Amino acid sequence: IILYAEAWTRKIQMNMTFDIVREALKQPHTDPLVTVAIRSDGSVESVAFVASSGVPAIDAAIRRIVQGQVPYPPFPPLLTRDYDVLEIRRTWHIDTAIRLY
Repeated sequence: IILYAEAWTRKIQMNMTFDIVREALKQPHTDPLVTVAIRSDGSVESVAFVASSGVPAIDAAIRRIVQGQVPYPPFPPLLTRDYDVLEIRRTWHIDTAIRLY
């Protein structure tokens, strides 16, 4: 599970362009806490904000970022045996780069 979540995080960080949120970041905001549910086939079941950034444009951009990189890799066989969906929860820190913690 950890390896899959780390690979998912790397994919988001490596394929994200800062331009998608550049203007929205000029507004006061907090780092959002986001839970992404990924199905075993690599599709996204849901994107839920545990804590919003406080700026609708930033939250919408995060949804677009997650959906824009679908499909994610399917789960490995051992993971598929035990899980249909994985929820990955990360804090998104956005400045001149996207970092997920």
